[in-house]
Amino acid sequence: MSENKVFTPGRLAILVGMAVILVDQIFKIWVKTNFYLGESLPILPFFELRFVQNNGMAFGMEFGSKLLLTIFRIVVVTLLIWYIVKVCKQQKVSKGYVVTLALIASGAGGNIIDCVFYGEIFTNPWPPQLAQFVPWGEGYAGLFHGLVVDMLYFPLFSFQWPEWIPAIGGSTFSFFDPVFNIADSAITVGILMLILFYSKYLPFGNEERTESAEKADNK
Repeated sequence: MSENKVFTPGRLAILVGMAVILVDQIFKIWVKTNFYLGESLPILPFFELRFVQNNGMAFGMEFGSKLLLTIFRIVVVTLLIWYIVKVCKQQKVSKGYVVTLALIASGAGGNIIDCVFYGEIFTNPWPPQLAQFVPWGEGYAGLFHGLVVDMLYFPLFSFQWPEWIPAIGGSTFSFFDPVFNIADSAITVGILMLILFYSKYLPFGNEERTESAEKADNK
C-alpha cells in the first residue's frame, strides 16, 4: 500500500485532531491537579509554566456571555468539521490545507472541552489548595460554564518606560504577557499557515487549486 493511500487527507485530519486534543487535555489536567491557581514554575529565563484560568477566548481574552461564547464555539467547530469532511472528499485536495483546518478545529475543540465539562468534574479551590476530580455535578460550575486552563507563559523581555512619557511614564512594559495553552497554539499555527500558504483556497466553496497552494503543499 502506497504512502499516499495510508495518509489520506481524512486520516491526516483525524490524526492531527486527536493528537492536539489528547496532548492539550493531558497537559491541562496535569497542570490543574498539580499546580495551585497562580502558581508558576520557571523552566527557562524566558519561559515558565503558570496556572491561570479564563472565561474567554484564546490567550485569555474576555468576550460577552460565557454560555453564548461556548455555544458559538461549538457551532463554529461543527461547521468547520463539516467543511473539512467536504474538502477531504475532493479528488485533489491539499493535505497541508487539511492539516491547517484540523489544527484550528481541534484547538478550538480542546478549549470547548474545558468550557463544557471542567466545571462539572473539578473543584476550584483557593490557593494553595489543588483542584481535584469530583463526581459529576459536584464541581465548581454547571455545564457549559467551566473555565479554560492556561499555562504557557513567555515573558520574553521587559523594560520600564521613561518617566517623561505622558500616561505610561514609569510603568513597566512586558512582552509577551498573555498566558495560553496548547489548544491556543494549535489555533494560532493553523491560522498563520492558512494566511501564509493557503489563503487562496478561501472563501469557502472555491475548489480550484492554485499554484501557490500546490507549492506550499509540496514543501
